Amino acid sequence: MIITFIIDIMGINKDLRILLVNEATTIKKLAEMANKISDKKFTADGISQKLNKGTMKYDEVQFLAGVLGYEIEFKKIKA
Repeated sequence: MIITFIIDIMGINKDLRILLVNEATTIKKLAEMANKISDKKFTADGISQKLNKGTMKYDEVQFLAGVLGYEIEFKKIKA
């Protein structure tokens, strides 16, 4: 399935939450999966706080989307 989002800085946090819903998983499970494949420590509280505050960095979103089996793609739109 291809899911297309028009990405903006604040919307990426919402988009990650949509991916969690699509995968029927939780932030806690996402943190556990991320910890298995990363040297960086992820906690459910840390992820949740960054999503709520809109402070998650692009590379973090990219990594977590990958953990869920997605990649971020930029597509040129007609202006």
